Amino acid sequence: MTDPAPPSPPDPSPTRTDTTTLGVTLRGGDLGWRPVAPALATVRLIVLGAVLVVPLLATVVVALLVTGWVWLGTAALVVAGLWGLWVIRRQVSAISWVELDEEIVIRKGRLFRSLVSVPYGRLQYVDIQSGPLARAFGIASCEIHTASPESGGSLPGLPTAEAEALRGRLAARGEAQRAGL
Repeated sequence: MTDPAPPSPPDPSPTRTDTTTLGVTLRGGDLGWRPVAPALATVRLIVLGAVLVVPLLATVVVALLVTGWVWLGTAALVVAGLWGLWVIRRQVSAISWVELDEEIVIRKGRLFRSLVSVPYGRLQYVDIQSGPLARAFGIASCEIHTASPESGGSLPGLPTAEAEALRGRLAARGEAQRAGL
């Protein structure tokens, strides 16, 4: 008597857009996550520098003219600036997104992680915003709005052309999903 053949293992290569098989998780899974532009870190670092430069200069002047104890404040500002540099680099590298068949998923954060999934059928409109500094670096922010403010999402730091293309794709998919309801 021969033993029956063991059952074959499940296929380890699920389709890219089958979210039930892949399981969208905070860690990412096997999805094709797309990062935001590295220029977002540069823009945020410029803003951090602009915020810190005036207090830093003020503490240096006061330390030189009034009392040496103010050097402690200067040191604290330098430490805060270095900490901000580290945090910004980590934050920007943790932002990613993926377009699936039925939804767009945005993932953010390292310590406090968030995963926002916006079904195309719930989209009302998509905004693209870009301030002067972001425009100088060729990036824009994409805001996804739904009927509920809690279920929308934002995707900062996309290259401007990619943000415009994403807006068009999301609008088309949203219309198609609503028309099929």
